[in-house]
Amino acid sequence: MASISLAQHAGPISMSPPLGFTELYEKYADTVYRSALRVTGSPADAEDALQTVFTRVLNQGDRLDPNQMPERYFRRAATNAALDILRGRSHRAESQLDESLPHAAPDSNPYLKERLRRAIASLDAKDAELFTMRYVTGISNTEIAEMYGLERSTIGVRLHRIRQWLQTELER
Repeated sequence: MASISLAQHAGPISMSPPLGFTELYEKYADTVYRSALRVTGSPADAEDALQTVFTRVLNQGDRLDPNQMPERYFRRAATNAALDILRGRSHRAESQLDESLPHAAPDSNPYLKERLRRAIASLDAKDAELFTMRYVTGISNTEIAEMYGLERSTIGVRLHRIRQWLQTELER
């Protein structure tokens, strides 16, 4: 009974988004969606990533500072959310391909894209993020180095090693 009386005396709950959220969504939703689509290859997964990114932003509530959220932040957030979706999908084995089917031939573009997505999903989280930021999202080595606080040459070496590993993985 006490909880009912407490509920009756509680004030109204605000359902409006924090100040600046709507503007952020309108400005960066397309960027987030396109970045996630490049990583996942699936419009439905890209929409899930979009929702995840902006739910995380919305959960910041009063700590939300629209001036501190540049486009790079949203591209990186979209990449991370999309990679999380790919990892979850590969763990659940929802997108298994039957290699005996004619459409799954090794030289088939969709097949290669799916193999690459799986290989990226199996990378260490930081390496997967680094690879997708550079080669899927198109962020330069210099910008990535600034984001991570590393030397540009360090980023170049890591990307080279990641590409070598992915190439070996795809040749199997």
